[in-house]
Amino acid sequence: MTLDQLTIFCILLATMAMFIWGKWRHDMVAAGGLLACVFTGLVPGADAFTGFGHPAVITVVCVLVLSHGLEVSGAVDQLARRVLPASAGPTRTIASLTGLGALLSGFMNNVGAMALLMPVGFKASAKLGITPGKVLMPLAFGSILGGTITLIGTPPNLIVSGFRAEAGLGGFNMFDFAPVGLVVTAVGLLFISLIGWRLVPSRKQSDADDFDTAVYTTEVRITEDSKAAGKRLREVERVLNEADAMIVGMVRNDFRLSAPYPGRLLRGGDILVIQAEPKSLGSVLSGLGLKLEENVLPGENVKENEDVETIQGTARSKKDADDVHEPIRSEVHETSQKNQKEEQPEEEGSTSSEVIVQEMVAMPSAIMIGRTARDMELRTRFGINLLAISRRGHRSIRRIRSTAIQAGDVLLMQGNPEVLAGFASEFGCVPLAERKIRVPAKGQAVKATVIMISAVAVAAAGVVPVAVAFATGVLAMMALRVVSPRSVYQSVDWPVIVLLGAMLPVAGAMATTGAADVIARFLLETVAQGHAVLGLAVILVATMLMTDFMNNAATAAVMCPIALSSASQLDVNPDSFLMAVAIGASCAFLTPIGHQNNTLILGPGGFRFGDYWRMGLPTDLLVIAATLPMLLWVWPL
Repeated sequence: MTLDQLTIFCILLATMAMFIWGKWRHDMVAAGGLLACVFTGLVPGADAFTGFGHPAVITVVCVLVLSHGLEVSGAVDQLARRVLPASAGPTRTIASLTGLGALLSGFMNNVGAMALLMPVGFKASAKLGITPGKVLMPLAFGSILGGTITLIGTPPNLIVSGFRAEAGLGGFNMFDFAPVGLVVTAVGLLFISLIGWRLVPSRKQSDADDFDTAVYTTEVRITEDSKAAGKRLREVERVLNEADAMIVGMVRNDFRLSAPYPGRLLRGGDILVIQAEPKSLGSVLSGLGLKLEENVLPGENVKENEDVETIQGTARSKKDADDVHEPIRSEVHETSQKNQKEEQPEEEGSTSSEVIVQEMVAMPSAIMIGRTARDMELRTRFGINLLAISRRGHRSIRRIRSTAIQAGDVLLMQGNPEVLAGFASEFGCVPLAERKIRVPAKGQAVKATVIMISAVAVAAAGVVPVAVAFATGVLAMMALRVVSPRSVYQSVDWPVIVLLGAMLPVAGAMATTGAADVIARFLLETVAQGHAVLGLAVILVATMLMTDFMNNAATAAVMCPIALSSASQLDVNPDSFLMAVAIGASCAFLTPIGHQNNTLILGPGGFRFGDYWRMGLPTDLLVIAATLPMLLWVWPL
């Protein structure tokens, strides 16, 4: 083994270990691997960033934008309404939903398809009387399987096609994946719909009623002799933080604020709406000299607030007090000129005529990942309260605002409906509620659908390269105002793009140093023992195992050189081995970290790490059983 081969092995092992560890985001890990190859001389400095101009990377960017166009135009919502049965049992409903997810995933980003259909899955689970996880996991698996059908269905397919082109064989066409992918998807969907969903553990859903946001929602009045009178709101909040309590609203002169400005000056007669555990409630009241609203005698230190009509007799159980799914309504009146002079102006959006509590799940690619509510300044910038975080079914309110958000976390947020919707769109959250059809303008759904179909048809016909066809589709959507120029860049999952652009040169270094040949020789001699069919099975299974613990695009980039080298040493058709990589890299069913769709349902389904293999393992076995004979038939050795 040469020094270069040993070096690339060390870099790859370190990179894979970092992927599995998950401490750093996958784009950071990939960039680190690329720079390590550059500094060790395995990748020339001038070629370090050539991967970002690779046709596969450009195509992924374009598909993400086109998927966004289908989403915002309402095309997917209309399709869901037409395809899903209005009244059916669990088997038929799950079959329809997973089938639709697979269909959409064949032509748009499968994470986007999953996010669009998740609210539908929640509604279906409630109607069927089953836990959400029994619908969400089949939907996630179905959307993953659907990506195996077309060239653009998932990034691994594009990477595999790119390696084939670099090997001098030309890239795969749009529907070259369909013969094998359709059979694998059909077998998988049949199992999931009839048997698989019954194997999913019945975990308690992350319903808002079950969040430990605070056992009590309490209204307290600031009296004239209270220690809080004359203090800024932020000073009071510091004391509340010590008791694990938080302010979720304020009332003054019949004027209710859902997220009051921290610099607001408090005075006698103000009412604070706080949430606290029972054991903390006493210390909050005594420490600040506050009185429960129900204990304030008529006319006692009320003065300016005598006409306030709010929820009387609070300090009651949140579950008994109000259903968090129902909006909290209050009339909004003008603040007096006196208040405006004495205090800093309120942030725009801090007042609301309608305040709701909304569950949202953080997408794996959300820009909020790793940030806290304090970092994002939810209250001061957006007028939003983060009430609770549910992570893998565990709910807590301790130090919520200083808790870093992770992918799959379910967030319980309070604020104006429009503000919450805008926040979800900007920061990458999926509202866990039924969404209405969104049609920004008449005919937008039709335009988006026609553009997408046209781009697919042109690419399939080979008139122009795939990347060019989809780039033209993106330009058409922008020109026809299906998507705005600003949203084009917001719709791209940039960490995935950086991952792809960084890993392609690293994978190229495997081939140029001969490291791929060494790995292939080891697998063929020790495991397959020179048998081509066994070698094909080894490549398929090894890829499937790797993709359960690291990003599927990175898995494809690592395995493609090994697959090509294996085919060369066995002197067989390389297409069958490349297709095995494509199928294997798309089948991450054993863990929540192997695919973004699995991560996305982790919190909403209340799943644990070990829950996925129960349906995932038999699905993997069926995929292997269906893939091998189809590869030998469609792409004979």
